Amino acid sequence: MKKTIALLTVLVMMMTLVFTAFAADQTDSDYVKEKGTLVVGITDFAPMDYKDEDGNWIGFDADMAAAFAAWLGVEVEFVEIEWDNKVLELNSKSIDCVWNGMTLTDEVLAAMSCSNPYCNNAQVVIVPADVAAKYQTAEDCAELVFAVEAGSAGEAEVTALGYECTPVQSQASALMEVAAGTCDAAVIDSLMAAAMVGEGTSYENLTYTAPLNSEEYGVGFRTGSDLVRLLNEFFKASYEGGAMQLCAEKYGVQAALIEQK
Repeated sequence: MKKTIALLTVLVMMMTLVFTAFAADQTDSDYVKEKGTLVVGITDFAPMDYKDEDGNWIGFDADMAAAFAAWLGVEVEFVEIEWDNKVLELNSKSIDCVWNGMTLTDEVLAAMSCSNPYCNNAQVVIVPADVAAKYQTAEDCAELVFAVEAGSAGEAEVTALGYECTPVQSQASALMEVAAGTCDAAVIDSLMAAAMVGEGTSYENLTYTAPLNSEEYGVGFRTGSDLVRLLNEFFKASYEGGAMQLCAEKYGVQAALIEQK
């Protein structure tokens, strides 16, 4: 009996070692293809990722992510995440990539393997339109209380300036805080601002003023992921074939698009 137990223990240990070795050799693209889905971490962020009337995720990033998944031969699955937890979600394999107008900050580049930049962007100040004339520069805004998305480039910019801020769940939530009057201003991405505030939008009484920086968007994968190389190849082919430009025009971000070489 003892010999049988000992033999079974050895077999279990050998199988564990084999499985561990296989897992270590498995690339990210193998992992994604094996399970048949590319799980994309996003937030509600028009015009990059947002839901249509039927509850489907659309937007420039969402459409490009779906096209990349099809190029890989898998389905796409979108998972709404807490932006501040994006690295944790990625490393725990709850998601396979972060594709949501993500600014390529030093912090992001240290925590993930990232694609080539594909869009230009900036962080801009959002204020009620009737007081916008008073807040045309960063210095004008020093006494304001800002709503910012937790873990975002906007939060980093406001913190670096030493201004008071209230972290909220998303950039959409930051806009709601300003509209409700619970915060004086918000800092969000310029691409979102162009789509979400001003005449003809849900926030007609808000506008954007001072740009705080200039930045670039990229897609983040687990450190060392071979999906980075594959996405860069896909971006290049999509740009050369014109599909990327058509998608950008559909969502009004064509002026921000970066040539893919």
